[in-house]
Amino acid sequence: MDIKPRAFLFDLNGTMINDMAFHNHAWHDILTKDLGANISFAAVKKEMYGKNQELLERVFGVGHFSQEQIDQISIEKERRYQAAYKEHLTLIPGLQEFMNRAKEANIAMAIGSAAIPFNINFVLDNLNLQSYFDAIVSAEDVKKSKPDPETFMKGANILGITPDECIVFEDATKGVEAAQNAGMKCVVLTTMHTADEFSAYQNIIAFIDDYNDPVLNQLF
Repeated sequence: MDIKPRAFLFDLNGTMINDMAFHNHAWHDILTKDLGANISFAAVKKEMYGKNQELLERVFGVGHFSQEQIDQISIEKERRYQAAYKEHLTLIPGLQEFMNRAKEANIAMAIGSAAIPFNINFVLDNLNLQSYFDAIVSAEDVKKSKPDPETFMKGANILGITPDECIVFEDATKGVEAAQNAGMKCVVLTTMHTADEFSAYQNIIAFIDDYNDPVLNQLF
């Protein structure tokens, strides 16, 4: 791996914190108990990408809910997720040290996530991480979700760094595809998916379980 990046772009959920099971439970609870969908826990897991509105539209169809209803459902889902996850809120092992090392090496950092600001701030404020990031791109900042490259391109543009000098950290196939579409190399966290599920992508430079993996030393 002969790469000396100038920026790290992190997805949030499943990449900085290992919380996807909590999102899965919150969504399954909302979709089945509150909204009456006949959908399994495993099927919900497959739908957990993009914006909350997009997930609802994939399950129920476009136009099933008003925008006001979508916003209310979205916030209620995040409230349930946060209530269940808060006592478990912690960074994936090694990430704090990795970010400190990046900061010392003057490598810029940004978040590029399909989460709404309500959830991003929940993580950054509770873990006191705001000072690490020079750019935060949320669901509300883009027109097109991953796998469209807009999220990561916008982050790189804010940082003033070209795509080929950025490394994306992701846990989901759609996120890796978004990085590939943006012309960015990617490190994959195997918190949510196994390595064989990413065989379609050519931009992956490493698979890691957490940020203690020695392969990351090659990025500095």
